[in-house]
Parts: sequence; structure tokens; C-alpha cells
Amino acid sequence: MTDLTKLTLKAALDGLKARDFSSEEITRAFIANIDAANPKLNAFVVATPARALEMARASDDRLARGEGGALEGAPLGIKDLFCTNGVQTTAGSNMLRGFVPPYESTVTANLWADGAVMLGKLNMDEFAMGSSNETSAFGPVTNPWKSKHSNADLTPGGSSGGSASAVAGDLCLAATASDTGGSIRQPAAFTGTVGIKPTYGRASRFGMVAFASSLDQAGPITKTVEDAAILLRSMCSFDAKDSTSLDVETPDWTQSLGRGVKGLRIGVPREYVVDGMPAEIQALWDQGVQWLKDAGAAIVEISLPHTKYALPAYYIIAPAEASSNLARYDGMRYGHRADHFTSLNDLYEESRAEGFGKEVQRRLTIGAYVLSAGFYDAFYVKALKVRRRIAQDFDDVWDRVDAIVTPSTPSAAFALGDKQIDPVTMYLNDVFTVTANLAGLPGISVPTGLDSGGLPLGLQVIGKALDEATVFQVADALEQAAGFTARPDKWW
Repeated sequence: MTDLTKLTLKAALDGLKARDFSSEEITRAFIANIDAANPKLNAFVVATPARALEMARASDDRLARGEGGALEGAPLGIKDLFCTNGVQTTAGSNMLRGFVPPYESTVTANLWADGAVMLGKLNMDEFAMGSSNETSAFGPVTNPWKSKHSNADLTPGGSSGGSASAVAGDLCLAATASDTGGSIRQPAAFTGTVGIKPTYGRASRFGMVAFASSLDQAGPITKTVEDAAILLRSMCSFDAKDSTSLDVETPDWTQSLGRGVKGLRIGVPREYVVDGMPAEIQALWDQGVQWLKDAGAAIVEISLPHTKYALPAYYIIAPAEASSNLARYDGMRYGHRADHFTSLNDLYEESRAEGFGKEVQRRLTIGAYVLSAGFYDAFYVKALKVRRRIAQDFDDVWDRVDAIVTPSTPSAAFALGDKQIDPVTMYLNDVFTVTANLAGLPGISVPTGLDSGGLPLGLQVIGKALDEATVFQVADALEQAAGFTARPDKWW
């Protein structure tokens, strides 16, 4: 029998429905892979083999009766900021270590309703603050890929590094993830996987541990564009428990695949040519544009003039919202409580100092500063105005283009520890992705090539709000043209 763990989500669902193998069989195969690989990759914070096998057997019973949902019997990994009833959820932080939610996030509840199987909770940057998965209280995640030029351990990207590493390393069929400034698309690009952030409001934020509420959005990391279309449909729904949830129909995005791009207008923003961008990234971008042109798309050069202000605006707005969201973790109401303190103020200070890591502390300090009296107008209000201008830039080009194509990241995966000393350099990893979050637009990363060291590189497609259909259509065309089949050599 084929190695079941190497199947795509679509192939596995087809095999399960055809009774070629059982959910219990494929689940046991993934459990074995997790046991063997996790000591090296550190992708899972908590594995739940007993629960997975129980869910798999229930799926097999439904499949035997000719029943079952859209994901029936499919073993998935869950990023550790989605609350899971009865299973520890920490958001990668000591502040929440040991927290076992008594309720289920809406996204995961949707998955279980569709028959998915939970293999466990996936490692992540602490409170989703990071671009390399090195801020996790549970240690860094390692990318399954290695450069031909070095044996150094590489980052899988962040904050959804555990999700990306687990999918690339065949530790689950697919995984949930979340994206605040690029935390789905950047790890996908670094690991040769597909990751989509849908339109803000498509997927409920209820039961997701908050980072920046106006930016956070759930999405999947998968092996193919088709898998992403399947899993995203199950993840998305209207939810009255989330005030920002959009009351719109969730389409079957697989219908957008295979349609080609003939007649579509593809925008290429000149502002995304950044100083110091490696020649390989520019060459891949040029190649992607040529593929779409050869497939019949019209290529339109566009301008998004406020792009250069996106990172500064993001790194004011996101920390400001984080400082508000994480104020509840004070040792009294929620989260870790210090054992030794001399006063109430001392309890707050000690609990937060012990519970939060350095990167979270840095961002909370920035957030408190920009919201403070005397600086609120100068920084936070100005950043909100810039955000509106960035969104307007996109609004101004949608009458001329149907989608936009850019690089996903300014480089391939870098070595763990490489950029930790310089937070600003680390923040620059989000340069191509933050605009879609600030404007609330859907964006997908598709693996389309390898760099000189044999590491994967991705291209990003950004679309109009609620037009994931066109995003998937263009992403599918890029996937078909690139024919990306590379996989990491197993060393773990």
C-alpha cells in the first residue's frame, strides 16, 4: 500500500470514501510519524493519539454506513491557539501553560462536525508574535527542509511554524493556522506548502486566542491548492459569537480550480520590488507573471503607493491591539500567577514577567506606549489613517485587475537563530504579506520553485474581499504551471 501519510487531503478523502483504507489505518500511520519525527521537528506541543483513534473509529463507522461529512476520517493538526475542549491550549506561552478549555473554537467545531480527526496541537510563536517560531515557550520548530549548502536547522517560518512543519513533514494531512501579518503565507512559502488567509471575517475568531483582533484570521496550511479549497470551506462559517463574522455564504471553492486564467487581469505592483531583494525572488516573480501571461491572462502594472508605510503601520496597530487583548493576563483574572509577590502591583509585574517571553514583552511595551496619553494621536491614530490609505490603494486598482501577484517572502527559509538579534530585520519578513491583513483581503502562497540551495520559494496571490474564488483560480494556474513536486529529504 502507498505510504498513507504522503497522500494529499483530497486523495485521502477519496480513498476513505472508497474504503481503500480506514481512518484508523491512516491515523495510526500519522501517529507513528509524529512519534518518530517530533523529537527532531518539535511541531506538536501536545499529541492526542487516544482521542485521534477514538475519532477515527467513529468516522469508520459512519463511512461504513455510507455517511460522513466533507472531511470524514481525515487526520489534521490544530494550531495551539484554537481552543479545543478538554485538550490543553497555550498559544505557545507559559502564561497559558496547563490551560484546558471547557469549550471548542468555532473553527475546530466546524472541522469535527465535518468528520475530521484531531492528531494534536501544533507549536507556534508565543501568542502568534513572531516570524520564525523561535518565541514559543516550548522551543523552536524545525523546518523539514535543509539547504544543500549547509546542515543548519532552518526555521519553518512563523507564527504557524508547527502547522507548516507538520504538513511538510507528513505528520498530518493538513493543518489549521492563523494569519495576523503573514503567519500562514510566510511559513507555507518556507516549507513548500500552500497557505491561504481568507477575507477578514470569513472564519470565526471565537475560541481563537487573540493577538490583534482587527487583523487575526484563521486559514489552512495544506499540500495543494485543492486541499486548501477543501479545508477552508469547512473552516469558514458565519458565527453570531464573533461580532466581526461575515454573514455570507461559503462557496465550494474547488469549483474555481481547473478554469484557467484566460481573460483575467493580473496586477503586478511596482512597489513590491524592494531594496536588497534576492535575484532569485525577482526571477521567480518574473517567471510566475510569464506563466500567467502564457496561460492567457493580461498583465497590468499597478501602483500601490502606500505600501512602504505598511510595516510601520502594522507594527503600531498590532502591538496596540495586543497590549489591550493581553491585559487580562495579570495573575488575577487569567493566566499564570507568580508564587512570590509582596503586593498586588508586584503580583501583576511578576506574573507577567514570568508568563510572557521577551518578544511578547517587547510588543506589549510598544503597544502600551503608542496608546498612552500624548502618543495616541501621534502614533496609533496616524497608523489607522495609513491603514485606510493602504486599503484605498487596493480599492483603486480593482477596476483594472482581478487579482495581484507578488512574492510571498523576501527570502527562502533562514537558519534558526539567524535574525533573533535584530527584531527589525525579523519584522521585515512580513513585508509582502502585511498589506493583505491591513486591508482585510484574501491572500494565498503557492510553492513555485527552489532557490540555489534547494529550498522552496512561494508566490502570493491577493484578491478582492470575498473573492477567494479568483484567488484559488489564479493559484491553481500557478501550481499547474510550476509543477512543484519537490519534497524535503528525510533526515529526522
